[in-house]
Amino acid sequence: MIKNCYIHIPFCNEICSYCDFCKRYYNKKYINKYLDSLEKEIDSTYKNELLETIYIGGGTPSSLDIDELNRLFFILNKLNKTNNCSITIEANFDSIDYKKLDLFKSNNINRISFGLESINKSNLELMNRTLDKSKVKDIINYCNKIGINDINVDLIYGLNNNIDILKEDIDYILNLDITHISTYSLILEEHTMLFINKFKSIDEDIDSDMYNYICKRLKDNNYNHYEISNFSKEGYESLHNLCYWNNDNYYGFGLGASSYIDNKRITNTKSIQEYLNNNYIEKIEELSNKDTIEYEIILNLRKKDGIDLDLFYNKYNKHLDELYDYKELLKEGLLKINNNHLLIEENKWYISNSIIVSILEGEING
Repeated sequence: MIKNCYIHIPFCNEICSYCDFCKRYYNKKYINKYLDSLEKEIDSTYKNELLETIYIGGGTPSSLDIDELNRLFFILNKLNKTNNCSITIEANFDSIDYKKLDLFKSNNINRISFGLESINKSNLELMNRTLDKSKVKDIINYCNKIGINDINVDLIYGLNNNIDILKEDIDYILNLDITHISTYSLILEEHTMLFINKFKSIDEDIDSDMYNYICKRLKDNNYNHYEISNFSKEGYESLHNLCYWNNDNYYGFGLGASSYIDNKRITNTKSIQEYLNNNYIEKIEELSNKDTIEYEIILNLRKKDGIDLDLFYNKYNKHLDELYDYKELLKEGLLKINNNHLLIEENKWYISNSIIVSILEGEING
């Protein structure tokens, strides 16, 4: 059963120097054609399942104008939703206003994820972003006024070695008194301007210090560190993103979007011309049982709660320790079992990748 759906809107007013997501400059002549193709893709694929989460990402969905957003919401109203469906839309502060927020509210958007990234001028210039700090608080206040109270803000750190800049960013975000904060250390991806310009990553020890500072500071302010990069007030975890980390099935519609359905990973084309010609799919990967289990381990261990060992057995008819030998990792304290959940404790999340590799290398009869 598919309960989750991602919708990709690739258009942006500006292209950030670090971004490797599927995106295109906003060009009005493409928008309605794109939305036509999006509607056809949904009509041809969606099987009228009852959805519990919908996430409208990008790109920058808020770059669309009012008429274009109305067209988008008309399409999304075709989707069958639970009464308490979590519906998130991504937005930038420089492309949002009261009218768009009112439109979001009238179309049952109940969660907004804002790209803030930093308030530091040099960081913003490096990322090719702009930000009017006075507008940020005003927009968030208006969201709360009209009843959109579930608000995430993204933070990017690690653009420089100055931890004082990070502290100022955290101070600012905490003063916004929002429900959710996502934090990401800068990763240099190929085909981004930072990579092309040979930007130098910061020292790993400083990056670790920054991560630890964020974790402590946000926890001290009553944010639950429920996933490696994500913090929320109680009851405000990202339900849509949890579907990914739980390795659940989901639809992905739009340019470059991915779906995970019945042990198949389906990746859409990133070519705008192909997509406008209704040639949506670029690749279908059939996953073996081993592939699926590996994804389960990798994704589940991003969460504070880790792997539910009972649920794992129910899904795969095998106990995890029948498939992988991780006894030494338990002895060394790199893994822990709590309430029959196998997990990596927060103070070891920074080295979680190496721990997960060690688990997979311990495959029994592999």
